[in-house]
Amino acid sequence: MNLLLDTHVFLWFVIQSPRLSQSIYHQIETTPVVYVSAASLWEVVIKIQVKKLSADPDELAAKIVDSGFQEMPVSVAHTLALDRLPLHHRDPFDRILVAQAHVEHLRLLTYDAGLKPYGPVCQVITEAN
Repeated sequence: MNLLLDTHVFLWFVIQSPRLSQSIYHQIETTPVVYVSAASLWEVVIKIQVKKLSADPDELAAKIVDSGFQEMPVSVAHTLALDRLPLHHRDPFDRILVAQAHVEHLRLLTYDAGLKPYGPVCQVITEAN
């Protein structure tokens, strides 16, 4: 099954963080198609603006392509899927990622244990450290 990376997993991957285990790096590198949502870059830009993250958004956007990932735009179908998504989690960025994973038949690779109630569409990982 192809993957959609949550924001943290994408950021950790591009900086080669030790927070991701070698098995997770291997999974990402060997999955045929790996997506990064436009919603993740939207979240990053907001965090940069409110000084919760220090990064260059243009550089991060380029890393999507450089890493061999595919950009996933947020579509009307993704947005409408939110109406069918239980309110297990209230973060709007995480919820759109879960909706995208459902609509596109992807597995969302996340470290956020709060997404476990959404079932097998979410693969919750733990940090390597």
